[in-house]
Amino acid sequence: MEWHVGCSGFHYKHWKGTFYPEGLPQRRWFEYYASQFKTLELNVTFYRFPQLSTLQKWYSDAPADFRFSVKAPKAITHFKQFHGTAEMLTSFYQTIKGGLQEKLGPVLFQFPPRFHYDEERLARVILQLDPAFDNVLEFRHPGWWRDDVFEQLRQRGISFCGMSHPDLPDEPIVTGPVAYYRFHGVPELYRSAYSDETLQGFVSKTEKLKPDNVWCYFNNDAAVAAIPNAKSLIGFSETVQ
Repeated sequence: MEWHVGCSGFHYKHWKGTFYPEGLPQRRWFEYYASQFKTLELNVTFYRFPQLSTLQKWYSDAPADFRFSVKAPKAITHFKQFHGTAEMLTSFYQTIKGGLQEKLGPVLFQFPPRFHYDEERLARVILQLDPAFDNVLEFRHPGWWRDDVFEQLRQRGISFCGMSHPDLPDEPIVTGPVAYYRFHGVPELYRSAYSDETLQGFVSKTEKLKPDNVWCYFNNDAAVAAIPNAKSLIGFSETVQ
């Protein structure tokens, strides 16, 4: 079992002086982040379609053992909700693979809370995903926590994204070789820090599920809790590797 632990994004101005040294220019923030962690969840790709040249620069700037998880554009998951997105998806997959090459980790598709469970919706999503990638689905409506959904994803090697979120179940779930989990902050979304006891409990629960790889990202960045929490989880995960 290999653990990959990092943060959801890195370009946060309020991290200056707490995580990033005061005198460090913004152009060197990624370099500094990559000296502290070995993986990053790219959130910028959610807001705008990734450019090949940008991804190639991240590839060249990252150490050889660094890995990127990439969040799919919201144009696919939120605006179009997988309606007529086959060409867009193909272009997205080609761009991230061409830019990040062997440093590309899982591909995350986050859906909005209004995207509630529907059999046709699930089929529409599954049929468009490229099985050559480690695809991860993050749902924000509790109706998706269903055994039949887990089974369909399991049959296709698609990962169900577990998460710590104030309004959703928090148990880690494994439906493929890749276990993926996001810490969003509880009880205060994007802000609350996690106790060592909570993080140790998560490691213990995940270990029992025996996934091949575990990818964990901290999205509780508002109060800079993501940094110490990620470092703590790295330490706890090393005790089970």
